[in-house]
Amino acid sequence: MSELFEKMDRLETIRMPDGEVYYLNNFDLGRAPDAILHQLIADVPWRQENILVWGKMYRQPRLVAWYGDSGSDYTYSGITLTPMPWTDLLLEVRTRVETVTGESFNSVLLNFYRDNRDSMGFHSDDEPELGERPVIASLSFGEERTLVLKHKLNKLAKPVRLRLESGSLLLMKGETQRYWKHGIAKETRSCGPRINLTFRSIVSPVRASSTTRP
Repeated sequence: MSELFEKMDRLETIRMPDGEVYYLNNFDLGRAPDAILHQLIADVPWRQENILVWGKMYRQPRLVAWYGDSGSDYTYSGITLTPMPWTDLLLEVRTRVETVTGESFNSVLLNFYRDNRDSMGFHSDDEPELGERPVIASLSFGEERTLVLKHKLNKLAKPVRLRLESGSLLLMKGETQRYWKHGIAKETRSCGPRINLTFRSIVSPVRASSTTRP
């Protein structure tokens, strides 16, 4: 994966057209990533949502939770998430993420991939309430999974595949959500649990969105 990167401060820049993506494989969390993983598994009231994909309802192939400031409701795939209050752990992690990225976030979506059968379909985080140029900071804990990014328009742009390490930080900003979609496929091999924290900012009222992410 090193050939994709150019060094820029502490974050490494992933070279890809029409995108602004950075990666840090050893993010300072102040504690072991596995300790955070197990605390989140035990303490978070996880939910499995029914989502609307191309006019049909499906059980989401992972568990989710939504935390954030009051009023930061979030709608995608036919569901609306109302935020739970920040926990001490999530506030601590958010502060560390904001310090490294120089960005501010008022909400976080947690995804719990229980095993190799859990996944996320290709999508862009481009819902209206995220603004024109969304900034998404993604933290990974537990089993390594491969994030694949595909350009929406440029057929000559090769897909970018990133093996996300436990304790790593991925930052997507600029025009990335406009031109790229991303997803995590099921694995053929058995694997352990993974939790992904995606920090973001709700900047406008919730409106209906056609974005789908099975």
